Amino acid sequence: MDDSDKMVDWLAQGTEEVVSREALALKLYQSKKDQRPLTVKLGVDPTAPDIHLGHTVVLEKLRQFQELGHHVVFLIGDMTARIGDPSERAAARTALAAKEVAAFAATYVEQAGKILNRDRLFLRYNSEWLGTLSFEATLDLLSKMTLARMLERDEFGQRFKQHVPIHLHELIYPLMQGYDSVALGADVELGGTDQRFNIMTARHVQEAYGQPPEVGIFLPILEGTDGVRRMGKSLGNYIGVNEPPDEMYGKVMSIPDGLIVRWSTLLLGRRADALTTRLEAGENPRVLKAELAYGLVERFWSAEAAAQAGERFDRLFREHEVPSDAPMLDWLLPWRGTALDLVADLPGMPSRSEAKRLLQQRGVTLNGTRLDLGQEVEVPASGGWIKVGKRRYYRFSGRHR
Repeated sequence: MDDSDKMVDWLAQGTEEVVSREALALKLYQSKKDQRPLTVKLGVDPTAPDIHLGHTVVLEKLRQFQELGHHVVFLIGDMTARIGDPSERAAARTALAAKEVAAFAATYVEQAGKILNRDRLFLRYNSEWLGTLSFEATLDLLSKMTLARMLERDEFGQRFKQHVPIHLHELIYPLMQGYDSVALGADVELGGTDQRFNIMTARHVQEAYGQPPEVGIFLPILEGTDGVRRMGKSLGNYIGVNEPPDEMYGKVMSIPDGLIVRWSTLLLGRRADALTTRLEAGENPRVLKAELAYGLVERFWSAEAAAQAGERFDRLFREHEVPSDAPMLDWLLPWRGTALDLVADLPGMPSRSEAKRLLQQRGVTLNGTRLDLGQEVEVPASGGWIKVGKRRYYRFSGRHR
């Protein structure tokens, strides 16, 4: 079991919880003994067109299983996506049309291929078995779970207490995800910590169908570019893996310094202690942030694209002597409107009349370009900076719409 224990230690790095380490070690040992690769499952519901950096935390762990030669299944929840996972939802999700889900699924596979080895990836859709499940089989599946157990889920329990409607199709979601594990004969399932109820339910459902329960591996939830809330498209604080190099680089450079170590560790596998030591020794956080930005652009594009994005970013900020401690504007980008609207909305601007006066005097510069009063302007998704008067600078956070 020594080799298996070492593999568990490696696979457990960066995780929040493994249920359980002993079971994983035993499965790895049995896999090697029988020369049978484990079936490792990651289920994704394509409810939006983009995979963002938050998703890649789990994908990186899945890639480690690929490197060990295991059977990695990228499961597209084209049936479950039409319900929507109720995790952290205060109300029912809007149901998606099958055509919309299919379009999103195609983009997910292409984007996941930037991290996973496509040649060693098994792509499945849960409509293969859920779409043909008879009513009798559905009743049998429903009998595996009690309503009391389902209401233990925080989202359902809170809604029940607050008299917020809970629809029956939402209650079946965890059972559908559990049946996915039965259909695949999953040995291991990966997910964020928000997936704990679903994955623990899958273990229960597998046992009810006479299968050994899968091992659940739970990964941390990545904070978004605001440094507070979880990364998500609906919150406007995400960075998509398909975003152009300049936008990706600029957005990373806009994150709070407090995220540098965590993002570097979770997204690039760098050592937290080494980074912390450098910061405690007085190294400028901007240097470490630039290394993070370079590493992410290199991963999703190329080393050449990363170098060019870094050079363009430095020219934009350094050549115009934008202070690194300039206040950050937490705006949704891209922003479009008139120069007057832009300047009038800046913090500390006393009035619209003052904003008009500054523009008439040509005293406002956006990303190196002086603005005119009647000009239509755009602050790109990659953010940038604005100078008002002789000394006031602001930076845009790059939060995405």
